[in-house]
Amino acid sequence: MYLLIPAAGSGRRMGSSRNKLLLPLLDKPLLTWTLAAVKASRSIRWVGIMGQPNDFPDFKEIVSSLGMTKCVHFFPGGATRQESVYKGLQALPAVAERVLIHDGARCLVTPDFIDRCAAELLHCPGLIAAIPVKDTIKVVEPVTQLITHTPDRRHLWAAQTPQGFAVEPLIRCHQEGVAQGWEVTDDSALFEQCGLPVKIVPGEESNLKVTTPMDLAIAESILRQRGV
Repeated sequence: MYLLIPAAGSGRRMGSSRNKLLLPLLDKPLLTWTLAAVKASRSIRWVGIMGQPNDFPDFKEIVSSLGMTKCVHFFPGGATRQESVYKGLQALPAVAERVLIHDGARCLVTPDFIDRCAAELLHCPGLIAAIPVKDTIKVVEPVTQLITHTPDRRHLWAAQTPQGFAVEPLIRCHQEGVAQGWEVTDDSALFEQCGLPVKIVPGEESNLKVTTPMDLAIAESILRQRGV
């Protein structure tokens, strides 16, 4: 299975001047934990990391420390996650028929879950990891800050990654997104916009995206509970 990791973001919401994937988590860069899970999976054989070229020396040092230099490849990312993934798709080997996409900041994903997503993807054109929403969600009018709607949370799921797709239709969806000027936060939304089916794979509660200092503290606690 092929895997793309968008890693071109900044540490702005983390309050950092550098890429948050290089911030320390239990004395290792955050990206190290993500790639360690990928290495331990049984299904991933090729990894593409889309990032900013100025981060590549640090990324390559991480990859070398994990002994993954033969399977990890680096490509310049874009100004948005959407643009970075599109660039990664264009860099995939021509033989790639299916691809998983995993946010580098979801560093607590387990190897078994990566493998489960890879296995499911062999039987559907698109899937995402997701968990049922526990909180009551409010739809709010942005100017007045008044609630306009309370959706039934029984129908709401919080999206995670990995997300996986057949490569050819996903590239077409990205091309359509560029042509139509769609701006989305994940690839599933492009599939949905193009009328293609996306399956839910029940995710892992611990598979959080590290975005803020609080997330980093939670991630550290989870790793300590795992005894690493």
